[in-house]
Formats: sequence, structure tokens, C-alpha cells
Amino acid sequence: MEEQLVQLLSATQTAQSDTRQHAEAQLLSFYGHQELPLGLVSIASHDSVPLNIRQAALLALKQLVLAGWSDTLDEFKGRVLVTDENKARIRKDLLELATTDQLDRKLKAAASLVVSKIAGSDFPEQWPDLLPNLMHIIPNGTEGQLHGALKVLGELVDDCFSEEQFFNVARELVNVVYHVAVNEARKPTLRALACSVFRGCFDILEMVMEDHKAPVKAFADEVLSQWTPFFVSIMKTRLPDPPSEQEENEDAPKAETYRGLVALKLQVVKTLMRIRSVFPAILSPQTPVLFSATWEELSSLQTAYHQIYIEEERQSRMEDADGLPYTLDFLVLEELDFMQACLRAPPVRSELEKQLQNHQGAEGTWVTEVMKLAVAYAQITTEEEGLWNVDVNIFLSEETSVTANYTPRTACGDLVIKLGEWLHQPTVEGLLAYTRSLYSTTQSWKAKEAALYILNQLLSDFQDVDKQIGPEAATGFIDFIRYAMQQSDIFLRARGYLVAGSLTRTSGDALQQLSSSFLEACVQAIPTDGSDVVQVSCIRALQFYLQALPHSITQPLQASIITAISNYLQAQDMQELAESDDLMVTLVETLRDAILLNTRICITGNGLDLLFTVASHGANNFQLVMLVNETFEDVTEIISQMGGDSYVNLCAKVLPSLTGAFDVGNLTEENALTNLAADLLSVLAEHGTEPLPSGFVQTTMPKLTRLLLGSTDDELLKSATTAVKNIISHDHQQLFEWRDETGKGGLEVVLLIIDRLLGTTVSDNAAGEVGALAAEFVEKAGHERLGPFLEQLLRTVAVRLGTATYSQFIQSLTLVFARLSLNHASEVVEFLARQDIGGVNGLQVVLAKWLENSINFAGYDEIRQNVIALSKLYDLKDPRIAQIQVKGDQIHNTDGRIITRSRARTQPPEWTVVSAPLKILKVLVVELQSASGATSNLDAAAAADLADEGSNDGDWEDEPNPFNDLGSGFSKEQLMSFAADDGPGTGRQRDDETQAFLVEFFKRAATTNEFGDEFSRLTEEEQQRLRESAS
Repeated sequence: MEEQLVQLLSATQTAQSDTRQHAEAQLLSFYGHQELPLGLVSIASHDSVPLNIRQAALLALKQLVLAGWSDTLDEFKGRVLVTDENKARIRKDLLELATTDQLDRKLKAAASLVVSKIAGSDFPEQWPDLLPNLMHIIPNGTEGQLHGALKVLGELVDDCFSEEQFFNVARELVNVVYHVAVNEARKPTLRALACSVFRGCFDILEMVMEDHKAPVKAFADEVLSQWTPFFVSIMKTRLPDPPSEQEENEDAPKAETYRGLVALKLQVVKTLMRIRSVFPAILSPQTPVLFSATWEELSSLQTAYHQIYIEEERQSRMEDADGLPYTLDFLVLEELDFMQACLRAPPVRSELEKQLQNHQGAEGTWVTEVMKLAVAYAQITTEEEGLWNVDVNIFLSEETSVTANYTPRTACGDLVIKLGEWLHQPTVEGLLAYTRSLYSTTQSWKAKEAALYILNQLLSDFQDVDKQIGPEAATGFIDFIRYAMQQSDIFLRARGYLVAGSLTRTSGDALQQLSSSFLEACVQAIPTDGSDVVQVSCIRALQFYLQALPHSITQPLQASIITAISNYLQAQDMQELAESDDLMVTLVETLRDAILLNTRICITGNGLDLLFTVASHGANNFQLVMLVNETFEDVTEIISQMGGDSYVNLCAKVLPSLTGAFDVGNLTEENALTNLAADLLSVLAEHGTEPLPSGFVQTTMPKLTRLLLGSTDDELLKSATTAVKNIISHDHQQLFEWRDETGKGGLEVVLLIIDRLLGTTVSDNAAGEVGALAAEFVEKAGHERLGPFLEQLLRTVAVRLGTATYSQFIQSLTLVFARLSLNHASEVVEFLARQDIGGVNGLQVVLAKWLENSINFAGYDEIRQNVIALSKLYDLKDPRIAQIQVKGDQIHNTDGRIITRSRARTQPPEWTVVSAPLKILKVLVVELQSASGATSNLDAAAAADLADEGSNDGDWEDEPNPFNDLGSGFSKEQLMSFAADDGPGTGRQRDDETQAFLVEFFKRAATTNEFGDEFSRLTEEEQQRLRESAS
């Protein structure tokens, strides 16, 4: 069978999908045959079989193990595919393969992975000798055997050990890998791998710490007292000179040794970072010596780093077959991050603050030395220079920090930002002092650009946390910025323009005298500078000026700015530009800021035309579409408030573009463009005048009708539905007087639209806005116009509500009846009580859905309408409502068992059953609490507690706060303000109007005969809320 398996495995490697899929199907058909797993192990063990086939055999074996080794594995398919006898043989053969002396690293990794999957099921019960075998091989085996044993042990630590299993062997395990790590006779890569295994142990320790704090800390203390001197020793050991590029390419012994030493140092730093995250207090006393060692190493590595990456273009971001990073850039990156972490350690801070107090002036301080280090590693690498020259979008993504590419350059920015958060003034002064000395030398443009880059990062952080740079320091950087803007090196020149904008934005009024000339130079450079990088940098920098400077300075340049952007766009291939997402977003952001200086330019100039041009080519970019929508909404709202013919002129300007986009989108089947046009048309109608301009309906409704009666795109249907609703809201008369090309009146067309959206062929999501349209339509058309169509429409809404499951759709349909109930509650009840919907009374269908979903409604106006409507229904005291039974409170699980997903599927939640009037009271009690803002206040208090926990260098204390790094840049006040915002999980902000209405409602309800009984049926918590509101 082995020959057949080799052929099948070879076929699974082919690029031809039919051949590959057929081979994969044949392998699956062998599941259950005992020859299959044995054959795969045999093939993987044969030296004569090609390497890729041996790897494929191990991959196929892993899939078989996951599917049919044991029912304890997550991906088990329901049938055990290997006999116990064969399992024992496979376990033995696989472990031998994984720990074979002379074996390709990738094969070892693949074999180790399969061993770990089997161990996840069989260890220790069915495989008791696995760990003893590994513990014997590691200290006694050859290098090849040791490598395999460490790989298997690493997989066990990552995936297989339970808490009890780990602690039974923890001391022995840690001791065994320790002796590998400190053994200088072993290859550095093997010592690095041992450190990696040790680091993995902290994942287990972290998981069990909460339940076993004292023994875990005692164990960590004991272990780290052994390991820490080794870590310090490795950190203090200097790397040899790097190999030449030729030696690297030829994989010479010197190159191999260098890679191994880098890998070892890297794993030590990674392990220290992991220890800091789990046991910071244990590591804290060692931080001064570790900080010094890291700083000294980074200082000594500058020359090698500069040669390898700034002057030459060597390989970077490389890992070996074991996943161990081994290039110098990775080491520098880890050490910069560790240095940043040490800066927050109390012993380091105390010593550094003391040194700073004993030093006079900014020059020569350790802060200045940190700046020197940061500038050295923040220089643009040769690789980055080449990429950014070819693709300006990559440059911009790095500049706007939207890239996931974390490099030594960005790490240096972070280091200085953290320093600035701790020592604001000394950081600025230290950077200025070093920049002065740097610009007085003949160092390369890359160093000078890096100094301004660091300044830019610092200023961006100041902007984020509402800090400013002092006037004296701001003025001190001016000459360097001017110098940079005049240089021939494009990245230094671009940096000059960017920093000029950032400095203007974060220096208050300090640069008012110079800001005009900087702004004008920025505008002029867009059409005149020959570099794409500089042009794009200037377009981005404009945002800083437009957001910071007074209108008296910026508004006179509005037309020039828009013209400059227009000229830039005309010189671009828009198809290529559309693929540059970050550049497109930057263009829209700058256009937005320029347009909003004075929105009249949207009527008299081409600002909106440019915005729509960019948007039409970037309609698939979600962020860009959101920006365009928000900008257009601001423009429309401002212009509609101007009065006169302003809104009419705006419509005349934009409607041809919007309706034309519908046609283009239809021809090219470009749904994203049509969606954008529908969104913008909806915004235009929402802020329209009453009545709308003459011809508005005639221009827009034919397009909207075609979409709403023919499209199947969910988002397009929702946007177009909202547009029609907004038209009805602002000028129903013009709509009802309009006739389509077949002679149908506007009333009939809207009925057809609503009928289609309420039909079963349209999903809940797509029809999500039809309720709002129907409610507006019924309200504006009235009973007289609608006649018999009114009851037919309402019945259709009720029927669809009965089957609706999507929360937004349920709210939308419910609000049709809620809005009618505001003034006609008894008529609504009467109508619903007459309906038979699938054998169930219509009142039961609608009230059940309404009341069971009310507390999830969103939108202040919608919630207020719902609250008032429910109070009207309650006040009716209609016996038909009293007879309706709906879900009350959830009956919570009392057996103490965790509700897993599988249990939730087989045991759906149970509910009490209550009368509709009682449920109305329950809903209104919840709304009373929400309207008071009580939930938000609770969350704000929790945020304050969180801020307290995270203060005072908490990340180096015994109880690390898991949120500390996330919130390290925030003050308590900022955290509290986030909690007070109307965000997910924070409840709603205070709504005095709704609260006052509900307090009066409950006072009135309390005087009725039925209330006493209903109050007694409320929960204790609900009763308490009512008592508090009445006090």
C-alpha cells in the first residue's frame, strides 16, 4: 500500500485542483484501514522518499489523528480509526522519528506536532513513558536527538499538560531545560529552543495563578532565582561582529554561529518580557541591571545594525524552521520594547530620576542619550526606502500608523512617547538638545530625518492626550524644519513638511507668526514638488493646519487647497489610486477639512465634485465611505440651515452626480458605488427643506423605485428605503402628486415598495428599515388617502412581525404600531384583535414580539415613542390586552453546571409567563433605570476603579492589571469619560424627558385598582427601583 500512498501524496502536491481533490478523496476513503496510519509513518521515516512527500505523509497523519484517534480530541469525527495495538506502535515510531539525530528540521517539527496531538489524548494514561523518555534524551542525547526532544517537549508544554500533570513534573522539566540553556557546549539555537520551552511554562503558570497563588509564586521565586543570573549573563554577553553578506549567502559557520547567538539573546529577552507580564514583582529588583545591560547592548549594536540595514539591504524579519527569530532587527526590536518596559519599573525610575535631579541643563543627560539611541534605530532602512519610493501608499500607512508592521523605527517612536508621558519637559528638551548637535554635524540625511520623525511621534502623542509643546522648544525646532524642507533628499524634505504641520498643531499660539508661511509652502509644494512622497506628505500635513489654525488664516486659502488636490488627482491614474486605500482616505480627510472651512464652496466650486470623484473610485473602502458620508452629512446640514436658495442650489449641484452613479453602478454591476449613492441621497433628503425643491421627487424616485423593486442587495435596500422615508417626511405632497413612467401615482408606488419589502423573498436584514418607511407613510398619507389599503398594509406588517427574528427589523416593524398607538391606541388594539394570523390572534402575535424585544430597542426618539406607546396601551385597561400572555423573566440555571454551547443548544433557556400589562410594567421599569443613566454611572465608577488599579506603576507590582498596557496612556478622567459615553455595554446617557414621563406614569398607575396586584408580581429588584424613583 505504501507505493500507492506515495503516489496519492504526490498528487496532493500538484497545482491541478481536480487531481489534488481526487487524491485527497482517495486518502479519506482509506480511513479505517489499519495500513493507512502505519504506511504514513513508514513513508515519513524513509530516507529514500523525497522530503516533500515525507512532510505530506505527516500532514495526512495529523489529519487522521485529529479525525479518528480518540473522542477526547476536539475535531473527532465520531469513529476511532486506529486499533490500540497500532496506536502503541505509531506512538513509539513517531517519537523515534521526532528525536532522530540526522533529520530535516521541518520533518522534526511536523513529527513533533503529530506527537503532541496524540499526547493531548493519550498522555499520561496510555503513554506514561513519553515524558521520561524525553527527560532522558534531553541531557544525554546527540544534538539532533536533543533538538527533536525539545520540539516535542515544547509542544507538550503548549498544548498537552493539565495543571496537575505540569506541577508533578515542573521542577524536573524546568531543571532539564535550564541545563541545556546554560550549557555553552551546546549549539546556541538549541539553547534558544530550551529558553523558548521555559517561556511556554509561564502560560500554564498564568492560568493557574488565580486558584493557586501562593504555591505558584513560591515556585516562580525558586525557579527564577536559578534562571535570572543566566539571563543577566546572556544580556551582558556581546555579540561578535556580524558576518559579511557573502558569508550569510554561503551559510558559512560564522553566519550560523551569529544567527544562533542572536536567536539565544532574542529568546532570553522574550522570556524576560513574559516573566514581567506574569510575575513583575519578582523581576522588579533585577530591572536596573537588566536595563543597563539592554542599553549597553543596543549602544554596541548600532554600528552593525547601521551597516546591515541602513547602508546595505540584508535579510530581515527571518525565522528558522523552529519558529525562532534570528535576524538582528528582531533582536533590536525586542530589546527596545524591553527597555521601554524597564523604564516603568520603580527601581529604574528612582535611579534615573535621581540622576536627572543631580544634573544641570538638558545636554549630556541620560535622556539625551536615549534620544541618540532612538534616532540611531529610527533611521529609514534601505528596504523601506526602496518600498516607499515604489509605493507611496506603504509610506503613508506607516506614517498614519495603520500598518501592522512593527519595526525598530516604530518601536523607537513608542519608546520616546513613553518617556514623554513620564518626563514631559525633559524629553522635549533632550530631543531638542540632541537634534541641535546632530544638525551641526555632517551625518547622513537619514539620521536628521529620524530625529524629526521621533519629534513627529512625540507631537502626535501630545495631540492625542491634549498636551502641548512649550513655546521655547517649539521655536527651537523651527530652523531644523526649514532646513529639512529645502533638502534634495525626498524623505527628509517630506518629513520637514509633516513636522511643520504637527508642530503648528501642538504648540498653541507659539508659531502663529510662522504658521501662515508654513501653510502656504505646504499648499505650493503639492503641484510643484517633483516627488510623490512629498506631495502626499503635504496633503496629509494640510489636515494639521486646517484643524489647528484660525479661519482667518485658513479660509483665504480654501480655493487654493482644493485646486492643489484637484491638480494632484488629475495627474494620477485613478484605477491605480483606488488600490491605495490609505492614500484615498488621506485625500478624503484633507478634502473634508478644506470643504468644511466654508461649505458654500460646495455650491460655487468643485469641492464636492472632487469628493465624489475619489468616493466613486473607492466605494469598496469601508473607512472611505464612512468619511464621505459623514462629510456630506455635515455639508448638507450646514447648507440646509443657511436658508434661501442654498439647499436648492446644493441639490442642483449634486443630484446629477448621485443619480448618474445609480446608472453607472447598474451598468457595471458595481454594487458598492450604487450603495454609496443611495447613502448620500438618503442624507440629502434627511436634511432637506420642507417642502423639498421642485423636481426633487421626479429626479430621484424613478431610480429609487427601480432599486427597491428589483435589488437583492441588503445594504442597498436599507439605504434606498431610508431615502424614500426621508422624502415622505419632508415633502409627502410632492411625492403623492408624482407619477412614474407607467402612470402610477406616488402613493401606489410606495405601497408596492412596502409590499415587496414585507414579502418573504426579502430577508429581515434587507427589510430592516421598512417599518420606519411604513410608519412615516401611514402617518403622512392618512386614513382618507389610504382607505382600504391601510388595514391591508397593517396586516402585512403584523404578519411579517410574527416571523421576524432580526432585532433591528423587529424594532422597525413594531414602531409602526407604536407610532399609531401614540394617538390611536384603542384603534390599534381593535384592529389587531380582529386579525387571525396563522390561527393565532393578531393582538397576541404583535404584543408578544413587541414586549419581548422592547428593552433592546435603540435610538432616543424610537425609545421615547415606544415608552409612550406602551404607557397608552397600559392605560387602556383593555381586557383583551390583559388576556395576552408573554415571556416574563428568564429562569436561570440552578444546577451549578456551566452552560456550554452544546448544552445551550439542547437545553434552550426557559421563561416565566406573565400577562401583557405586567410585562409592560417590567419593560417600563427597565426604561426608567436606563433613562436615569444609572447603568452608565455604574460603569463610570468601575472605570475609576480600573484606573486606580492601574496607577502607581501597577504593572511592576504583585497584582498585574491585565488592562494596564491598554490603558497606560489614559488618565482616570479619560477612562471615566469613555464609560460615560453611549457605547456598547455602557447603557444610555441620562434622558430627563423620558425619565420625567415615566415617573409621572408610575405615580398615575399606582392609583389604579389593578396596580397593587401587579406591583406584587414584580421582582424585588424591580419593586426597589420603583420605590427609589418615587422617593
